[in-house]
Amino acid sequence: MLLKGLWVLGRAVRDEPHMFAISVVGSVVFSLLTIATAFVSGWVVGEIALPAIDERHVTTGSLLLGGAAILAVSLGKILGIFGRRLGAGAMQFRLQARYRQAVTRRYLRLPLEWHQRHATGTLLSNANADVESAWYPIAPFPMAVGTVVMLVAAIASLFATDWALALVGVAVFPTLLTVNVAYSRRMAPRVAKSQQLRAEVSAVAHESFDGALVVKTMGREAAETERFSARTVELRDATIQVGRVRAVFDPVLDALPSVGTLAVLVVGGLRFQQGAVAVSEVVSAAFLFTVLAFPVRAIGWVLAELPRSVVGWERIRRVLDAEGDMAYGGTTLPEVHKPAALRFDDVHFAYTDAEGRRGGDVLSGVTFDVPAGRTVALVGSTGSGKSTVAALAARLVDPHTGTVRLDGVDARELTQEALVGTVALVAQVPFIFDDTVRGNVTLDRSTAAGRPVDDEAAWAALRLAQADGFVGQLADGLDTKVGERGTSLSGGQRQRLTIARALAGAPRLLVLDDATSAVDPRVEAAILAALRRDDDRQASILVVAYRRATIALADEVVYLERGRVAARGTHADLLATVPGYADLVTAYEKAEAEKEREHVFDDEESVTA
Repeated sequence: MLLKGLWVLGRAVRDEPHMFAISVVGSVVFSLLTIATAFVSGWVVGEIALPAIDERHVTTGSLLLGGAAILAVSLGKILGIFGRRLGAGAMQFRLQARYRQAVTRRYLRLPLEWHQRHATGTLLSNANADVESAWYPIAPFPMAVGTVVMLVAAIASLFATDWALALVGVAVFPTLLTVNVAYSRRMAPRVAKSQQLRAEVSAVAHESFDGALVVKTMGREAAETERFSARTVELRDATIQVGRVRAVFDPVLDALPSVGTLAVLVVGGLRFQQGAVAVSEVVSAAFLFTVLAFPVRAIGWVLAELPRSVVGWERIRRVLDAEGDMAYGGTTLPEVHKPAALRFDDVHFAYTDAEGRRGGDVLSGVTFDVPAGRTVALVGSTGSGKSTVAALAARLVDPHTGTVRLDGVDARELTQEALVGTVALVAQVPFIFDDTVRGNVTLDRSTAAGRPVDDEAAWAALRLAQADGFVGQLADGLDTKVGERGTSLSGGQRQRLTIARALAGAPRLLVLDDATSAVDPRVEAAILAALRRDDDRQASILVVAYRRATIALADEVVYLERGRVAARGTHADLLATVPGYADLVTAYEKAEAEKEREHVFDDEESVTA
């Protein structure tokens, strides 16, 4: 653990050499002047205080000289402290910011599958608590390095004063090393458990808050409270265990210099009686040993935090070293002003569990296409693979076998810019940022053709998404703050806002994964009809649909059963020839009629013509 901890500290020095140098220089200046204080104190006692006592008189000049010497040393120590703390603080906070950013960037590069295998609370803990733990020893570390100079100088000064006094000082350090080795061995597993439980507590809290609607509607408040309490009690007990070990270690560390100082006074008194040392030398030696308490304590602070630092670093490294990046190619698509063609060729896909083991195929040999400028509806029962097809079309995941092509090019060969500029996915669950309507729609971006997404483009997208009506009625229009996850909006309004966000980027292929389930059927039909007839923003459309009216608007229907394409054709043809499809659509229609009778849908606003 000690070697691992020293490696982590070495990494910190390599990352922030300049701040480390500033803090160490300040610490060395402070340390050397602290040693100088011992000799100044000895000189003042031996040359000014004792003669004044013997003569019962002190001159103004000697007082001023002694005071000036002490003041000069003190001012130098103040400057050293300033440099040490400024450098150490800047070093620590820079490292924390750098690695928080590095962890977050890694999260953004890792594929969706990786995120699905890790709890959100754990990921938050990696980017926050673990980063803080990894660099927690940085604050005392430069001071400890500087006090090593103090330690060496103090011991050298002790030997220069008297060998017997110096041996007393040297005897302390084997004891200190032994105590620290024992401490590290006992502390490391306890700190690792504590850090893991912090992540679990964060995960449970995040899940409970995120699922507040389910928790309250299902009356699970007591159960969730108990689940959270169980984890917090475990964390409390683990943290107390860490505190108990530290409570044993800290007093021993504090006691060693005090015992050493007492021994120096005893030995110094004997040596004075033998005539081997003068009073001023005994005073200087005693002061030096008192000074040794500071470097011993500073080194102890670093050693005490090394187990926690190592555990935090290892948890960070698991993120930074995670494999499975979604690599992008170098191919671009030249036809940026025309609808894109999408094709699935014999696609197979299976999800992996939390341990990375692949399960059974969700999609098996899926083959179909969305011709340029056409609308294709994807229909199937729950679990048939519709959302997986949508994710593959937007390249959130890659097929295990087979290919997904855009304009005849394998999606894996496209640049990230080409892919993002070509395909826009609107997911089942709308996500709204805690921002204005404008910020949510424009996202401060440009289209694939290089045009900025300005207010004009935002309003055009809102009109296509049938959202301009309610946005125009908001108090501040585009400048209206919608709250976290769009809490000030209804479900249908959030869905329409996310559709507008997708359209604002002028995609050439729009993938709607059941993205209009919360809006009135007439509004949904108006959205799809507007998209089909819009010449300026014409795009191919792949829509996961279940409403008969929506399906009927599609040029072709792809019917999925258990991850396979069971049938393709027009809605009318499939109704007439595929019993499973007819039964499913009829069941959907009955459920939809029931929703309309119960007024499930949000505000039924007027539809933009």
